Amino acid sequence: MAEELPRRRVGRTDLEVTVLGLGGAPLGDLYEKIPDARAWATIEAAWQAGIRLFDTAPLYGHGLSEHRMGEVLRSKPRDSFVLSTKIGRVLEAADPRTIDRGQWAGGLPMRWRFDYTAAGTRRSIEDSLQRLGLERIDIVFVHDLDPWWCPTAEIFEQRLRELMNGGWKVLDELRAAGAIRAIGLGVNAVEPCLRLAREADPDVFLLAGRYTLLEQGGLDDLLPLARARGFSFLLGGPYNSGILATGAVPGARYDYEPAPPEILERVRRIEAVCARHGVPLKAAAIRFPLGLDRVAAVVPGAVRPEEVEENRRLISWPIPHAFWEELVAEGLLAEGAPLPP
Repeated sequence: MAEELPRRRVGRTDLEVTVLGLGGAPLGDLYEKIPDARAWATIEAAWQAGIRLFDTAPLYGHGLSEHRMGEVLRSKPRDSFVLSTKIGRVLEAADPRTIDRGQWAGGLPMRWRFDYTAAGTRRSIEDSLQRLGLERIDIVFVHDLDPWWCPTAEIFEQRLRELMNGGWKVLDELRAAGAIRAIGLGVNAVEPCLRLAREADPDVFLLAGRYTLLEQGGLDDLLPLARARGFSFLLGGPYNSGILATGAVPGARYDYEPAPPEILERVRRIEAVCARHGVPLKAAAIRFPLGLDRVAAVVPGAVRPEEVEENRRLISWPIPHAFWEELVAEGLLAEGAPLPP
């Protein structure tokens, strides 16, 4: 196996995570039905590759991702890995014919509903522990309190108040008691992170797709708060939901949708710089976020052992400093963006 993955601290906690994690969304049958054996093999491959950070959520396959994560991780020493899941949705058994599965091609016969109350948060954590078959969760994120899932400002404010008056108090109490070790927000947008950082005391944010090789400006307002208050980031979606893995090919996805022409063109220009320096696009994408001092880990998903093994290989790819400098000179990275070592 390659040299051990570096570790970084999560916020002001005593948790340390490997700089590469495994995201569990695809293991909930995102876009395709995945055989159990392949899902389990993917999680096991992450373990064998030295990954010790695993993220999942009740939403992912309506509980299926948590079941699969637990099936493998129960065989590992509990103190040897960091596990995160999420609250904000409660699952209830339902007739499979009545369930709107959205992006999930498969999953369990469960319907979800939003619930950020104290009671809903306690139930969500207990249900997750049951699905995982584990005695504790290390990091609990509040899930999807963002414009992707709150269609109006009024709905966002209502859910935020429900959280602050209910669920967040429960998380804070569990953290103080040592039952969980870190709490934060898991979202696709920066604005809710700003709100929570100003109104509460988070340890870490799981932010998907907002600080990547394609986008660097999104954290400008949040970073000063992170440095002053000591919270960290886990960055999901380092490939911007696909295009930084596939390149600018027909049908490439960006933010879960077909990539628009301007994004395709920008990626083509990045690919040209990659070609001149012999750097795989995926290696640049997975390494770039680690140049930011408040990023504890990148957390890409995977659906095959080979994808995990490739991510592990690419995060250690030798990338010359001249490559990053050319991206800056070409206007493809923001001026002043911290470059990876």
